[in-house]
Amino acid sequence: MDFHCHLDLYPNAKAVAEEAARRNEFTWLVTTSPRAYEATSKVLGHVPRVLITPGLHPELVARRASELPELLKQIEQTAAVGEIGIDGSYRFKASLPVQRQVFEAAVSRSRELGGKVLSIHSRGAVKDVLTILLKHPGYGTAVLHWFTGTVAEMEAAYKMGCWFSVGPAAFSSEAGSAMAARLPRERVVPESDGPFAEENGAPIQPWSMKRTAQLFAPHWECTEHEALAALHANGQRLLRTIDWPS
Repeated sequence: MDFHCHLDLYPNAKAVAEEAARRNEFTWLVTTSPRAYEATSKVLGHVPRVLITPGLHPELVARRASELPELLKQIEQTAAVGEIGIDGSYRFKASLPVQRQVFEAAVSRSRELGGKVLSIHSRGAVKDVLTILLKHPGYGTAVLHWFTGTVAEMEAAYKMGCWFSVGPAAFSSEAGSAMAARLPRERVVPESDGPFAEENGAPIQPWSMKRTAQLFAPHWECTEHEALAALHANGQRLLRTIDWPS
């Protein structure tokens, strides 16, 4: 399983997608813009066990905000949405007002449609993200991808019902490992965030779930097999929310 992957952006996307379909029972392909969603759906829409969802990545909002109406229309057609969110890091602070507008519009539309599962980018902006989610009860289920907020923010997100998608790259720093260890075990699902996320200088592949379990095992004080079983059980629960065929 992989709950956050940019499958369309690997250099050999078709081959990686086919391999992911062979190895994974589920791969969530998050797109970065409405136009990317359209193009990717045409090229990879036939690949089994791959969910392709519309998104508008916060890092692209400054250049692609005009595509928001397309995103809101695409959301009507899918059970899940991503990648969306807010990035408060220094490079993207100038676009924060527009990022907030775009994210809130997507969350609001999800609520109007009865709720969606959202894959959310929250780097440096967890407070903003949670504030907007709280304003729109009934938006669905939030999956905070590669969470890097504070412990207090994590606890607030947990109380709101948020999930967390985590991959091997989250363990690449001491702070990242410490945060991953504190995440609520019953709300963690695996992700790769490939090809952007890397381990040992190479893009992480969509079938990295076993590696994620291996990294969680010592923090959870369990065997790799038990960690893998926990991630799989969590994934199955979240897939029922997406209404993904078992």
